[in-house]
Amino acid sequence: MESSPLVDVVSVFTDADGGFRNPLGVIRSTAGTRGREQAIATALGFSETVFVDEIEEGGADAHGRSARIRIFTPAAELPFAGHPCVGTAWWLARAGLPVGTLRVAAGDVRVRYDGELTWITGRASWTPDFAWHALATAAEVDALDPAAFTEGAHYAWAWLDEASGHLRSRMFAPRMGIVEDEATGAAAVALTARLGRDLAIDQGAGSRILTRRLDGDAIEVGGRAVAAESVPLP
Repeated sequence: MESSPLVDVVSVFTDADGGFRNPLGVIRSTAGTRGREQAIATALGFSETVFVDEIEEGGADAHGRSARIRIFTPAAELPFAGHPCVGTAWWLARAGLPVGTLRVAAGDVRVRYDGELTWITGRASWTPDFAWHALATAAEVDALDPAAFTEGAHYAWAWLDEASGHLRSRMFAPRMGIVEDEATGAAAVALTARLGRDLAIDQGAGSRILTRRLDGDAIEVGGRAVAAESVPLP
């Protein structure tokens, strides 16, 4: 009997030791997955699942290669999200296919590799609307109950060290089918633009997200990733 196809799982935005993370499902699109993307993402239950539709050689970027991807939460397709872009760029490099560009519905996402860190460039204009909750202390962020958020998408944060741009955050998005997101790249892009400064974000149980401002509303989001155990394709 043939074994079921597997979904590669990438742990994204880990700490320096590879601990904590936001799992990402990565699937190469096939005739068996096309048209089933939302059902597969819902069944997997990851905050996001990526389908790699095509890989193109010969681009003008540093790696001469780009990949077209689609991003799904358990409830909807997204035009852009940082965690899936970072994780997919890392996954492609690990497979020997580093890219200079990811093509998502919102536009072209530049990719940069820097040692253990994978960086992608998003735009604040691509990010979804969040209800922002600026709290006084990290302890207040830690005390939040995900069950208290029943609709919309909410991002709560507080400074750990304002002088250095280090903050603590959590994100709750029932609108997207996500009770609590361990690490949210799109929110990091939006918050960096709102605060007008580079950030180091400790989100969820301990994931680490880094951001850097570029020209206009372009924001780089970077982090570490490691491979996790594959799961069967639903």
